[in-house]
Amino acid sequence: MPGHASGERSVLRLLAPMAGWVLPLAEVPDAVFAGGMAGDGVAIDPTGGSLHAPCDGVVVLMGSARHALTLRTRAGDLLLHVGIDTVAMGGVGFTLCVRDGEQVRAGALLIEFDLDEVVRRAPSAITPLLLVGARAGQVSRQRLARRVSVGDPLFEIGPDRVAARAVAGSGAVERAAQPPTSLQGAFRVPFDHGLHARPAARVAAALADIDAQVTFKAHDRSADARSPVAMMALGAQRGDIVSATASGSGAAAALAALGSILERMPEAAQFAAHSPASIGGHGVASPDTHPTTRAPQPGARLEAVIASRGLAVGAAAPLVDADPPIGAARGDANVERARLSAAIDAVGARLRAMAASGQGARRGVLDAHEALLSDPGLRLRALARLEGGASAGAAWRESLRHAAATLAALADPRMAERRADLLDIERQVLRVLNGEPPEAAIQLPSHAIVLATELLPSQLLSLDPARLAGVCTAEGGATSHVAILAASMGLPMLVAAGPAALAVAAGTPLVLDAEQGQLLVAPSAGEQSRVSAAIAQRARQRTDDIAAARQAALTRDGARVQVHCNLGAVAEAAPAVVGGAEGCGLLRTEFLFLDRAQAPDEEEQLATYQAIATALDGRVLTIRTLDAGGDKPLAYVPQAHEENPALGLRGLRTSLAQPALLDAQLRAIVRIAPAGQSRVLLPMVTELDEVREVRKRIESISAALGLPAPKLGIMIETPASALLADQLCAEVDFLSIGSNDLAQYTLAMDRLHPTLAARLDAVHPSVLRLIERVARAAHARGIEVGACGALASDVDAVPLLVGLGVRELSVVPACIPRIKSLVRTLATADCAQLAQRALDAPSASAVRALLRAWSEHRA
Repeated sequence: MPGHASGERSVLRLLAPMAGWVLPLAEVPDAVFAGGMAGDGVAIDPTGGSLHAPCDGVVVLMGSARHALTLRTRAGDLLLHVGIDTVAMGGVGFTLCVRDGEQVRAGALLIEFDLDEVVRRAPSAITPLLLVGARAGQVSRQRLARRVSVGDPLFEIGPDRVAARAVAGSGAVERAAQPPTSLQGAFRVPFDHGLHARPAARVAAALADIDAQVTFKAHDRSADARSPVAMMALGAQRGDIVSATASGSGAAAALAALGSILERMPEAAQFAAHSPASIGGHGVASPDTHPTTRAPQPGARLEAVIASRGLAVGAAAPLVDADPPIGAARGDANVERARLSAAIDAVGARLRAMAASGQGARRGVLDAHEALLSDPGLRLRALARLEGGASAGAAWRESLRHAAATLAALADPRMAERRADLLDIERQVLRVLNGEPPEAAIQLPSHAIVLATELLPSQLLSLDPARLAGVCTAEGGATSHVAILAASMGLPMLVAAGPAALAVAAGTPLVLDAEQGQLLVAPSAGEQSRVSAAIAQRARQRTDDIAAARQAALTRDGARVQVHCNLGAVAEAAPAVVGGAEGCGLLRTEFLFLDRAQAPDEEEQLATYQAIATALDGRVLTIRTLDAGGDKPLAYVPQAHEENPALGLRGLRTSLAQPALLDAQLRAIVRIAPAGQSRVLLPMVTELDEVREVRKRIESISAALGLPAPKLGIMIETPASALLADQLCAEVDFLSIGSNDLAQYTLAMDRLHPTLAARLDAVHPSVLRLIERVARAAHARGIEVGACGALASDVDAVPLLVGLGVRELSVVPACIPRIKSLVRTLATADCAQLAQRALDAPSASAVRALLRAWSEHRA
């Protein structure tokens, strides 16, 4: 078996994990690695861009790090660290190919990386391979100063050090029998990139000769301070407070050693972190909530990701965000079980009551939280902990944190963002267990711009909208539930602004620009006045737009542009019609299929589709067939793990692979009354044969039911479908351009990538040229062509789409009045000239500059 001893079960033979030159650790250009503080082993100067398993083992990932991981083997833990100081790259250029806890065989691909990027941005690409941790054996038979390929013999690990540690351990048992000395301290992490490999190794080395057992705790996780890997798994970042407990005769010396590396916190700060005022409550923080991060200077502009567009002027309102206490067990598992059940029921009743009075995104989020709360798996795990003697609070927290950690480890960032929903319901139940309301009222100053690490949905819903001007979070993502809520409320919101946003003092004047993705700190009076005037003008414009929303959108020269709505729930349809929607250009049917154990049957689908059709009152209903698989897996559809879900079995490919699922959905659509109101839209089409297959199924189903076949259209989401548009138009009745995926696949940028997402813009000339080609093909065949991606809801880009020949826009319902009003100011000839200039532009940023200049000139 590769990577295992043959005839010597006590020896583990390691294979080269990458191609390159093998070097001794002493030649690594870093004192921590070169000095052996992080562990014994070798280094490789790579000549390729892949890292493989040197032996069999279990993968242990280090939080969000992509540049390093640990392989747990029978001889100890192996740390594989690509490059030196690569933590500063923030994961750019690295792709993890394995998951936390995955069992791998020798030679398995672990990490792919861009070697050119590492060489350009890191001090060195030299990659240490180190044996770390208390179980580590003895490195022997190293083969240095030579070139290796992946899989070549590298070195062996013998049992010597294991035996030596066992002997040392017997003495430790004797010492433990003596009365222990236990001391506690708190330290702040001072390192720019947190407690990563090198500082963790320094801490472990500083404690090596001290007779003490030291445990770190941070983020509700504990770690042996002698284990660099365990410390890295804490996920402690710069500025985080780590509590340390040292026991043994050298406890005082251990804390002193930690103080020489970490920033020691005074006693007052230790107690402040757990003071009654901060536990279980939320309020406006004092200016020194995050004293280790320097407050931004007046006039500073913090770059962030736009979660909900808009502008706001107001005062900083930092939010104190502390975990509720879990409480001690009362000695009777039955009592704890009853307490937990009552608390869960109380939170569930509140969620149902709030959902009953809500609609749209608000109701959807509350329904999702109730579904999580009712998850039997969460309850079963908590009940098991109760049987082990845990308190109701401790059992619930452990169950929710375990589930959150599982989601955070997934490759899909959208799923990882759902951990905030788990944290939300965790806190609500804990508050009820403590005799408090599920969510405490948060007092805000007037025109508050809330600053928080990450805002939970229940927190946002509890804020007074009359006092709330905007939200900016240091972390979080643009597809989180709280971001969706903010957009539905018309609340400007920025996310991922970084720790500097948390260092802004309460009351500091701010301008939140969720159009350009910036938070302006203490801007000039003139800047505040300018933005305030823009906000007032927008409010007046919004009033006028809503008043005219029910009127048709005709350009100045009489061209009709239909403005439809995108829908994802029954409750969204009626308000969209009131807001001026001329129909539904995209019904995302995934809401019926995801997060359930069995697929919805034909009757359930028909009832849902019919309710939406009825709410649209005769207006067209465009139903996209199930767009799942790959990045949106279904529990009831077996599917192997895919290395790249975006390029795997998803969209129409999934439906065709599950014909019974597809036929049930098509039958439900055909049966919607009145006939002719609904039409079918196919996602992720790349081939003519796929469309022809579905057309046959629709015609066969319609004939069997004695009903007319609905119109059939396809999404243009890939370069393949765009380039084949002239052929596809001969097979379908309409086209709909999905700009999000079309841009992603054309530009080869993952739209969920933390670094590339900001650069992914559908106005890139290459994407626009594909759109222009599609529109030309549709017009030649005399069929409708629309757009339903984010580009259609982008007010700046609407003139561009009109100029390219798009005559149907399916948009977020809240955008309908504004877009209709804008269309009435346009002339198609002017838009065509604008589009031609955009097609000739060199980049997306150049197109954006062109659009801004064109808009300002018209104003």
